[in-house]
Amino acid sequence: MRIVLLGTGDTAGTPKIGCTCPACMDALSGGRSMRSRFSILIESEEGRILIDTGPDLRYQLLKHRINHVDGVIWTHGHYDHYAGFGEFYRVQNRVHVYGLSDTLDYILTYLYFMKPVRHDVSVYEPFHLIGLEFTLFLVYHPPLAESAGVLVREGDKKLVITGDTQRQIPRQSIEIMQDPDILICDAIAPPEYHLQKHTNAAEAEELALRLNAKQMVMTHISHLFPPHDEAVKRWNLGYDGMELVL
Repeated sequence: MRIVLLGTGDTAGTPKIGCTCPACMDALSGGRSMRSRFSILIESEEGRILIDTGPDLRYQLLKHRINHVDGVIWTHGHYDHYAGFGEFYRVQNRVHVYGLSDTLDYILTYLYFMKPVRHDVSVYEPFHLIGLEFTLFLVYHPPLAESAGVLVREGDKKLVITGDTQRQIPRQSIEIMQDPDILICDAIAPPEYHLQKHTNAAEAEELALRLNAKQMVMTHISHLFPPHDEAVKRWNLGYDGMELVL
């Protein structure tokens, strides 16, 4: 299994429009602080799946020379996680899309013109795509009533993507998230920031310890961190284009 972090930014991305903070200036000068909006590519020998389709998807697909995917999994119905799906228009028809029913209902009221092939998924029930096993689990991302993380298995290898979440993840989800080989974790800001919708870097590290993760990479990162090359001396931040292999 090959994992590519296509976009590691939060809703605003980095640089944030009009901002002159150190991270935004580093991004504007071409540094690794440049972060497009959230999307992850999961690739096996049998195909490619996208976890979320952020607004910068066209740029991400062109950069990585991707012109076909075998499916899209949406974790929740926030704009920065689905709006880029329209970039498939006149590129690929009838894309198979997967998610919780409320999530699909909401997203497809906007993207109905794409005529995707809809697959409603139940939480905690595995389904199989491209030779891999996927499971959606509930997380806590207020004010949404329903938001999901993604568990991916290949043999004895285990990848956990938290999706957007606060620290109050349901117990049943914590149980199936245990002992991942790789944990890709929401960590929108440094520890001094306490947010209602997301975990900060300290909370992400606490979650990794709780889950006994072998490796943890932070994503959904805002411009509130120092420039990337400085920040990674303290936190294990992902970056756009980062590749991981299981």
